[in-house]
Amino acid sequence: MSLNPVISILGRRLRLAVIGGGPGSFIGAMHRQAARLDDRYELVSGVLSSNPERSIQAGKEIGLPVDRIHTSVIEMLDGEAARSDGADVVAIMTPNDSHFEYAVAALEHGFDVICDKPMTNTVEEAEALHQKVQESGLIFCLTHNYTGYPMVRQAKAMVEDGQLGYIRLVQVEYVQGGKADATKDPDPSGDLPWRYSIAKGGPSLVMGDIGTHAHNLVRFITGLEVSEVAAEAGTIVPGRVIQDYAGALLRFENGARGNFWVTQAAAGVENCLRIRVSGTKGTLEWMQEVPQQLTFKPLGAPSQNRTPNGPGTYPLSARSSRIVAGHPEGFHEGFANIYADAAEAIAARRSGKKADPLVLYFPNSLDGLLGVRFVNSVIASSNANSKWVSCD
Repeated sequence: MSLNPVISILGRRLRLAVIGGGPGSFIGAMHRQAARLDDRYELVSGVLSSNPERSIQAGKEIGLPVDRIHTSVIEMLDGEAARSDGADVVAIMTPNDSHFEYAVAALEHGFDVICDKPMTNTVEEAEALHQKVQESGLIFCLTHNYTGYPMVRQAKAMVEDGQLGYIRLVQVEYVQGGKADATKDPDPSGDLPWRYSIAKGGPSLVMGDIGTHAHNLVRFITGLEVSEVAAEAGTIVPGRVIQDYAGALLRFENGARGNFWVTQAAAGVENCLRIRVSGTKGTLEWMQEVPQQLTFKPLGAPSQNRTPNGPGTYPLSARSSRIVAGHPEGFHEGFANIYADAAEAIAARRSGKKADPLVLYFPNSLDGLLGVRFVNSVIASSNANSKWVSCD
C-alpha cells in the first residue's frame, strides 16, 4: 500500500457514518476495522442499533461524540447533511431487508455508500437501487470482501492477461459447518433471529449469506457472466425452515460450463471457499483457508505456486499487500482493500479528479444486481425441478 492518497487528494480523511453493526455484530466490527486499517476514514457518526438505548450505549463504547450518536437513520442523515463537517460516506451493515431503504436514503442525501452484501432481498429492489446509483453519480461499494485478497486479484490479472487462454470450466464451492447442528436452531414458533426470517434475511439464507460470495468470486476472476443455471436449493438438516444448501450447474456467456455448490451444514468444516478455473492454456486454483497460495497449472508444464509479492505478481495484486513476501494476510486485509479502494474512488470523485484505474475493481451496484438475479434464478430453477433458467 502507498502513502495515504485520500489525504493527498482531500487534505483529510473521509468522514464515515455507520448504520448498524452494534452489540454482538461480527460484521459491524469488521466494517469499522476495515475502514480504519489504512487510515482512509474517520468514524464520525452512527446509528448502531434499532434499539435506541443499545444504539446510544454502543456509540459511546466505540468513541463517537455523544451529539452524533443517533437512534434514527433519517435523523442521522439529516443531521450529517446539514453539518459543514458532516459525513462523506455512509456504511450500511444492517439486516438484508433494510439495505434498499437505507442506501436510497443515503444517496438522496448526497452520501457515497458502502453496503454489506447481498445488496437487497429482491430483484425489483436491486434494479431500482442500481438505477438510483447510476442517476446519482455517487460511489456505491458492495463489500464482497474476498475480491480484496491479493491472490484473488492475482488470479483475475492472470486471466485478463490471457495466461489461461479461453475459459472452458469453472468450479466454485463455499462450504461451512456452522449450521450443521440442528439443536442450535431457534424455535421456529418463537422470535427468530433476522437471518432465520425470510422477510428479513431473504428467500434463501445460504444463498444470501454465502452463495452471493461464490457467484461474485466467479465473475470477478473470470470476467464472465453466468447465463443459465440448473439448480437445487433446500434444507439438508431435517425440520429446518431456512435453506442451508444449494447446488447448480452453470452455463456461461462464452459457452463455458461450471459447477456451483454452497452449504452451511457440512459438519466440521469451517469456512472453505474454493475456486478452480480452467482454460485452454492451464488452470488456476485458490482456497480462502490458505489465502496466500494461488496454484497455476499450465498445460504441459510443472505446477507453479504463486504468493503475494512473489515472482510474476501483477500490479492489481501487488497494491493489495501491505507487508513483504512470506508474511500472512487474510480476512481483515481483504475487507480493508475494498474499503481502501472505495475511499480513493470517492476522494477522486469529490475532488473532480480521475481515479487510478486499479482502485475501481471493488464490487459495485451492478455486481449487487447480478448477484440478486443469480439468487433468484437458483431459487426459480429449484422450484421448477432443476429446469434450466436464464439469469437475465
